[in-house]
Amino acid sequence: MGFQFAARPDTPVILDFIRQLADYEHMLDEVVADEKTLEHWLFDEKKAEVVFAVENGEKVGFALFFHNFSTFLGRAGIYLEDLFVKPEHRGKGYGKALLTFLARLAVERGCGRLEWWCLDWNKPSIDFYLKMGAIPMNDWTVYRIFGETLKKLGNGEK
Repeated sequence: MGFQFAARPDTPVILDFIRQLADYEHMLDEVVADEKTLEHWLFDEKKAEVVFAVENGEKVGFALFFHNFSTFLGRAGIYLEDLFVKPEHRGKGYGKALLTFLARLAVERGCGRLEWWCLDWNKPSIDFYLKMGAIPMNDWTVYRIFGETLKKLGNGEK
C-alpha cells in the first residue's frame, strides 16, 4: 500500500472518485463538477489537495482535503471533504491508512486538528470513525448558503 498526491493528469480519476462517492451517498444528481473546473481549483488555484491510496499501481481510494483555520487554536487545521475507497478494495485498511496519512500530514504541517462531516445515515462510516477515535460534534449544526441565495446575499439582497 502506498500514497500518491494527485497531479494535473489525475483530474479525470479525481472526478471519477467524486462521482462514485456521490453515487454511494445517493447524491449523484448533485455533481456538477467537471474536469476543467476541478483542474482549475485544484491545480491552478491550489484550493484543495488530493491524495490517493495506491495498490499495485492502481488508485483504490482517495481523500480530498484543504486547510481551514481555528481561531480558538490560533492555527490551521485540515478539513477532509471527501474520503472514498472503491467497494472492491474495502476491508483492506485503506480508509484507516488514508486517515492516518492525513493525521500525520496535519501534525507535520503544525495543524491543530483534522475534521470532517459524515451523513447521519452512514452507520458503517460513523462506526469506523468512532473506532478511529473521532468525536462527533453533536452540539453543532451545519449551515449552508449556495446558488441563487449566495448570489443574492453577496449582492446585499435578502
